[in-house]
Amino acid sequence: MARKYFGTDGIRGLTNTRPMTAEMAMRIGMAAGAHFRRGHHRHRVVIGKDTRLSGYMLENAMVAGFTSVGMDVVLVGPMPTPAVAMLTQSMRADLGVMISASHNPFFDNGIKLFGPDGYKLSDEAELAIEALIEREIELSAPGDIGRAKRIEDARGRYIHFAKSTFPSDMRLDGVKLVLDCANGAAYNVAPSALWELGAEVVAIGVSPNGKNINDRVGSTAPQTLSETVVASGAQIGIALDGDADRLIVVDEQGKVIDGDQLMATIAAGWARAGRLKGGGLVATVMSNLGLERHLSAQGLGLVRTAVGDRHVLEKMRSSGYNVGGEQSGHIILSDYATTGDGLVAALQVLAEIKRAGAPASEVLHRFDPLPQLLKNVRFSGGKPLDDPRVRDVVAGVEAELAGRGRLVLRPSGTEPVIRVMAEGDDARHVEAVVDRICDAVRQVAA
Repeated sequence: MARKYFGTDGIRGLTNTRPMTAEMAMRIGMAAGAHFRRGHHRHRVVIGKDTRLSGYMLENAMVAGFTSVGMDVVLVGPMPTPAVAMLTQSMRADLGVMISASHNPFFDNGIKLFGPDGYKLSDEAELAIEALIEREIELSAPGDIGRAKRIEDARGRYIHFAKSTFPSDMRLDGVKLVLDCANGAAYNVAPSALWELGAEVVAIGVSPNGKNINDRVGSTAPQTLSETVVASGAQIGIALDGDADRLIVVDEQGKVIDGDQLMATIAAGWARAGRLKGGGLVATVMSNLGLERHLSAQGLGLVRTAVGDRHVLEKMRSSGYNVGGEQSGHIILSDYATTGDGLVAALQVLAEIKRAGAPASEVLHRFDPLPQLLKNVRFSGGKPLDDPRVRDVVAGVEAELAGRGRLVLRPSGTEPVIRVMAEGDDARHVEAVVDRICDAVRQVAA
């Protein structure tokens, strides 16, 4: 069954435009609260948010929705998405909510829901909540309405947790790093955690004003970080996104290190320590073929999933892996967290650099990526990839790339676009085959 409101990562949209309105946020709170209201105990929901201006509006609306169906609300303020997941589990809450649109601009916002185990909701739970949104929901009796409480030590709880994932026999004394928090949810907790571990922290993107989240800072805009690392003589740069569930690193030369290299680094260190589970890692179809070849040379495997950290986590849980993620920097370390955690992943990377006693540029450059090209082709309707003419061209390209490259075709889930990605040993050949497929799609879509 198609979902009306939930996408691949919760509900998201332009603020004050349905579904990101105060009215809708209240309805979501009522529906989610009613769905998770089981038994006669006092039910509890943890609500966190990033630093967007609209967070105040949506937070208050959701408090009204949850309390109206008898759920008590614990407000933790601006906190990373993984912190909300962790607090939901540790506080024995029935439900967790993160109000954030991740790496999107400030004018967007979103709502992510976590179950009592700290994991994102299943498709079945999301469909059940969607059905309740459309229906009349039974409200609590006046004496059973929920209460709302703001807790002040939520930041300290998360900082303590994050630090506990760093090796207990190691400190960051002597490490000068630049930390870019994207003017987002981790602007307070991430600098504090790294400083407490002994690092000299040069912090940027830590002055949120409600409108500057992800604005030329953060993991999707690492240029300022690169410039600051080189100018300050730092050994490494760390960039988080708006809700701090993804990580991009810059080495001491200002070169950007993507999620593929970071996953390879963590997996190698964990394999050496005998703690890597599953015999490899899980990544999406967008991870570079160079990563796959690199892991294979070490006797490690790579399992690929559809795009989205949700799919990565599902495969990790079903097949027993403890390292997975995306090229974009969502890195899931399931020994520690139920979702991507940029700060925890950064601490694992820093631990590998400390152990190696070598510059970040040496430690984090694990393989040479193969030439990779992604192009988007718009179409007006239908299913171009099912057209026999396109399928013939695709079959020819796959035959050409066999053993020398890889092809990924997928329709966008949010717009009428076909994404055509190819990679291989020869950059000119990669571009030629991508253009050939794009031309075929355009011809049948005209």
